[in-house]
Amino acid sequence: MQKILVPCDFSEQSLNAFRLATDLADQTKGEVHLLHVIEVPVMHDSLLMPTLSFEATLLKELSDNAETQFKKLTADFPTETPVLTKNVFGNTSVMILDYIIEHHIDLVVMGTKGASGLRELLIGSNAERIVRRSSCPVITVRAYEKLRGIKNIVFPNSLEEEQEDLVEHVKVLQGFLKASLHIVWINTPGNFTSDSITLIKLKDFAKKFGLKDYTLNIFNDKYEESGVINFSHTIHADMIAMGTHGRKGLNHIISGSVAEDVVNHIDCPIWTYTIKKARPVKH
Repeated sequence: MQKILVPCDFSEQSLNAFRLATDLADQTKGEVHLLHVIEVPVMHDSLLMPTLSFEATLLKELSDNAETQFKKLTADFPTETPVLTKNVFGNTSVMILDYIIEHHIDLVVMGTKGASGLRELLIGSNAERIVRRSSCPVITVRAYEKLRGIKNIVFPNSLEEEQEDLVEHVKVLQGFLKASLHIVWINTPGNFTSDSITLIKLKDFAKKFGLKDYTLNIFNDKYEESGVINFSHTIHADMIAMGTHGRKGLNHIISGSVAEDVVNHIDCPIWTYTIKKARPVKH
């Protein structure tokens, strides 16, 4: 976690993300990148071709205003961690994802206000898009959580194959925070398995990956996402760590993503990582 990116719109949530990011960077001797994306509306000329009609002076004014807010932010929350700031113009999620790749970011910490109702179904939040498509782990936050206070991590798991990459990242996270891991299987009516069988699978899973300082749990709920949220509340979790498959387009609307749903509906920090698909072996 040497390079930590904080997408910043200067909201309370993004300020909380910045504070957590600097706490992390202080521990890893890393650096924090503050990225502010200025979205400019697309206008249409007489030929109905999209064109940006903003004057250069207005764009400069927007950029200067962001720089002023950057200075206030770093003054209000001083840190010895190197903080790099940058303004860009464009689509928020696209610019963030491009920045992650171009600057070899190790971790994204971003604030989220969540999303609900029809807006969640059709549009979603920027945090949800980043969770779905980021090439590195993402921590989403609403309220500021002190790093030393994160001691209980919920790890919902479907016990699918090909989780080596995900589990190794979770183990690194757990070791860094010196936290306990609470592995949980959410039993739902549509995906029901008897507790005795599930417990055997959970024990095999923990043994296979050499997990330490963990508990094994089975929680019954109507839906997976509500099960994760309700179980996390039950044990007073400080963080949730989840894998996401990064589904896109129509497949995302049909199948959804439990990780993204949880991001939109819970207050504690959520660590997510896109599960990498194994490449087929050529014969």
